[in-house]
Amino acid sequence: MLIYRSDQYPLPLPAGHRFPANKYPMLYQAVAQFANGLLVDTPVVSDEQLRQAHTAAYVQKVSDGALSAAEQRVIGLPWSPMLIERSRASTGATLAACRSALAQGCGVSLAGGTHHAFADHGSGFCVFNDSAVALHCLRAEGALERALVIDLDVHQGNGTASMLASEPQLFTFSMHGANNYPFDKQSSDWDIELPDACDDALYLAELAGALPQLFSLAQPELVIYLAGADAYAGDRLGKLNLSMAGLLARDEMVMDYCQRFGVPLAITMGGGYAEPIADTVAIYAATVRAAVQRFA
Repeated sequence: MLIYRSDQYPLPLPAGHRFPANKYPMLYQAVAQFANGLLVDTPVVSDEQLRQAHTAAYVQKVSDGALSAAEQRVIGLPWSPMLIERSRASTGATLAACRSALAQGCGVSLAGGTHHAFADHGSGFCVFNDSAVALHCLRAEGALERALVIDLDVHQGNGTASMLASEPQLFTFSMHGANNYPFDKQSSDWDIELPDACDDALYLAELAGALPQLFSLAQPELVIYLAGADAYAGDRLGKLNLSMAGLLARDEMVMDYCQRFGVPLAITMGGGYAEPIADTVAIYAATVRAAVQRFA
């Protein structure tokens, strides 16, 4: 398996911005301590690859720096040339992780999970939708027909649900907080909404009940797993009450089912907004370590 880093493309943000961009270089440093030989630099996606999922007009607007102030507010990140390179790299890391998974059983992106981006606009800290771009590119190449997105970020994968809605062979599953962003949710192929303060026991029971049916319904040739860290009790945007041990049990459960059904697994990090940032990094690193122990 290979692990793709994109932290060498920094995300420049004004002082005091609430998006914790420092988590990416911190995660790279943490993963390098136990999987340095698996780490590789990410390829950057092209405009042509982005247009497999996004509208040509949106890709052009982003590339030209023509986003309005209102559009930038919806994304939540100020436009800059470095933002675009970072977004291309993060998307490229997911596509590369999918290729690694198809070839070797597993691939990991140390970023990604940008599931709030829609075909014609970005939102919620997401410029391009990495899962949708990756799956459309792979299908266009004939690398796969059927795939399953298991989105366990605490926020619903509204952009992914919208962008893959017309593709019955690309199955979307999102298990998320009912009373959290986005408040105008889309319909995934299967959504499970969780109450505020949901704990490990309820969360894991819901997931265990869903996974066998998901694999039966989707019959996937690839799983993209958004291993969000923001269901953690210490996350300032999460509203749920999972422990680090509970989140690791969640990861292990997803990996168990992928191995049981013989389905390649691509992992992306999804959201994470804990204070201190080190908690988010520890959750991400535990996910990656679990994958390395199973697949490397």
